[in-house]
Amino acid sequence: MISAGVALIQRFTWLIYIFGAFIIYAALKMWATKDEDEVDLKNNWLLRRVRKVLPITRGFYGQQFLIKRGKILLGTPLLLTLLMIETTDILFALDSIPAIFSITTDPFLIFTSNIFAILGLRSMYFMLAAVLDKFKLLKYSVIAILLFVGLKMVSHGYIHLPEWASLAFIGGALLVGVVASLFANARYEE
Repeated sequence: MISAGVALIQRFTWLIYIFGAFIIYAALKMWATKDEDEVDLKNNWLLRRVRKVLPITRGFYGQQFLIKRGKILLGTPLLLTLLMIETTDILFALDSIPAIFSITTDPFLIFTSNIFAILGLRSMYFMLAAVLDKFKLLKYSVIAILLFVGLKMVSHGYIHLPEWASLAFIGGALLVGVVASLFANARYEE
């Protein structure tokens, strides 16, 4: 995906506008989503498609993704879990690869930054899941970052910011979100 993205951007520079619009859409959708909204896994389009093609067992069978009962091949809930995780990885790539183009177009930097992100993504997820309640306002920092990146991509032909300015905005937005969350938590505890 990284190689395809770099090749497409180098060949069709107008795609940066589409990538930027996609990131702005993601930010606005994130802003419109309430924290209380639950994810309805029973109506997830991927899980519905898999269930139409492959019957799924009710229980787990150790570490097996597929089992055979007679001549019928069945999927286990572990298979569905794996599919959801891998789909999330693909969505992460669709979101993050265009975003890196707002900072640089160097294929080596794009590739290495995404590789490092993927390597640390799962371990960072579990760390963030443990402390997410303490940083409730961080969501707004992420929205601001996505809007900034998307707007920078859409206006890349007109406004040129140096890399350090983009990184300073991103770091500053994250810092503001963390500090604001800590103050809000202290106030709530009082």
